[in-house]
Amino acid sequence: MTQNEGHEDEEFLPTGEAAIDSYPNWLKFHIGVNRYELYSRHNPAIEALLQDLATQKITSVAMKSGGTQLKLIMTFQNYGQALFKPMKQTREQETPPDFFYFSDYERHNAEIAAFHLDRILDFRRVPPVAGRLVNMTREIRDVTRDKKLWRTFFISPANNICFYGECSYYCSTEHALCGKPDQIEGSLAAFLPDLSLAKRKTWRNPWRRSYHKRKKAEWEVDPDYCEEVKQTPPYDSGTRILDIMDMTIFDFLMGNMDRHHYETFEKFGNETFIIHLDNGRGFGKYSHDELSILVPLNQCCRIRKSTYQRLQLLAKEEFKLSDLMEESLTKDKVAPILYKLHLEAMDRRLRIVLKAISDCIEKEGYDNVVETDFVADVNTITTKR
Repeated sequence: MTQNEGHEDEEFLPTGEAAIDSYPNWLKFHIGVNRYELYSRHNPAIEALLQDLATQKITSVAMKSGGTQLKLIMTFQNYGQALFKPMKQTREQETPPDFFYFSDYERHNAEIAAFHLDRILDFRRVPPVAGRLVNMTREIRDVTRDKKLWRTFFISPANNICFYGECSYYCSTEHALCGKPDQIEGSLAAFLPDLSLAKRKTWRNPWRRSYHKRKKAEWEVDPDYCEEVKQTPPYDSGTRILDIMDMTIFDFLMGNMDRHHYETFEKFGNETFIIHLDNGRGFGKYSHDELSILVPLNQCCRIRKSTYQRLQLLAKEEFKLSDLMEESLTKDKVAPILYKLHLEAMDRRLRIVLKAISDCIEKEGYDNVVETDFVADVNTITTKR
């Protein structure tokens, strides 16, 4: 094979580099999205993108409409965009016991930690997220053209710059975000490809909570609820039920109760992964393990072999989940990301997950519980792209 064979369509720039090498990292990330994962295990653009999120110059800011809590869309000098969630709680603060899951704060550090956890679990279904200290004056107020946002800036009695934006929860003078004097910490999550290029489908999570102070959801009262789900498309074929199990374990390890809907890329139909978006309500309590999050796994008794093996590995002393998380998170600009007790809680919850799986195996037999999945290298797959 000659050197240039197979590269006929590759465009070379005057500098001698292939066109893709000159793309910004956010675009390299978008191009790498496929049917099986958001990014490949060794994609160098991901580390570079995390660096960009933390350092690229912010050129404009607008409020994201629709959410219950304040989020900002930030645009960078290289035209990349990210979703900014501001810091609301300190690392060691727990969600108050009388708070409902649906009125809990969204935590910026939970978004960061969720990206790292998802990657350690080998899912790669969370878009890259990095922490950043933002100057509220120079990097938000002075670059926004959003009048509604701009109008909510004020100087507090303590002489700090504050703003509160517009949203349905916690957007008022009493819940204002104040700098010290004008620095604010937050998380920046890389945008997925634009919806005009890659439409996404929103699905109602079969195990969603009632979002009501008194009502229970059907899965909470019917122990055979999973049988019903498994007879309903898209859960009656393909890998979707196994994807829900992965998501369930991911959420349980974080303590995230707020998974009412999920999204997939429309182009890939039903044979594709669930995108693990919006993880800000994880890591709220380290002193309590919310066992109800694990109900889908207990009811369905199904798991991918690759997920099961990864969990067993992370329970070993030499690959301990909390150690890997701590090591991974130290690279973030606003580290430490998680309070030590949250790291310890993950090891404890992992043991609970493994116990649930072994109970299932004892009850139903290994082959009925553990599904041997397709573990070929994604890079060698050319068919269903």
